[in-house]
Amino acid sequence: MSKLRVRAFSISIDGYGAGPNQELERPLGAGGEGLFDWFFPTRTFQRMQGKEDGETGVDDGMAAKGFEGLGAWILGRNMFGPVRGPWPDDSWKGWWGDEPPYHVPVFVLTHHARSPIEMKGGTVFTFVTGGIHAALDEAKEAAAGKDVRLGGGVATIRQYLRARLIDDLHLAISPVLLGTGEHLLQGIDTRALGYECVEHVAGDRAAAHVTLRKRA
Repeated sequence: MSKLRVRAFSISIDGYGAGPNQELERPLGAGGEGLFDWFFPTRTFQRMQGKEDGETGVDDGMAAKGFEGLGAWILGRNMFGPVRGPWPDDSWKGWWGDEPPYHVPVFVLTHHARSPIEMKGGTVFTFVTGGIHAALDEAKEAAAGKDVRLGGGVATIRQYLRARLIDDLHLAISPVLLGTGEHLLQGIDTRALGYECVEHVAGDRAAAHVTLRKRA
């Protein structure tokens, strides 16, 4: 049975998944790139950039695990791009160039309809206007028994978490203080929602890897 998983989602030590003042040039907000200092040197990330080098170890293992057994992804609209409101045209096709790193169907939550986009490497962006449950149903059908990865951003993960739809939530807690921005867990009682910590591992570059799992 398909499960909905959040993998390798980076947050600051004070709980923020993105910094303030997000814009085209700074999609993660002010200071947000520092959340991924553990990820950028890994072999998994370097291979996504078409390179063959990169570090192995705990961090790389956690990053690589996040791509295993996936049949589909779900993204919030902010994760797909900076365009707000009705789509002005079809020119924006994501941050990733002609060949995004997904290689499976990707379902993008939005309030504004748009035709699907087929990209190189097997990625197809489908835009879902029916809400989080509709997106999950479509993603699970497309995944055909494999897992669905929820990529973010923060607001999207919060919606799915509040609805108890996330099965596993792997957080990479980076030793960065953002002070403000988008807080991931503020006001959410994960314990009352039935989640428990099932794994905590120290990474190679100071990030702590913590996995929460929904109790059966």
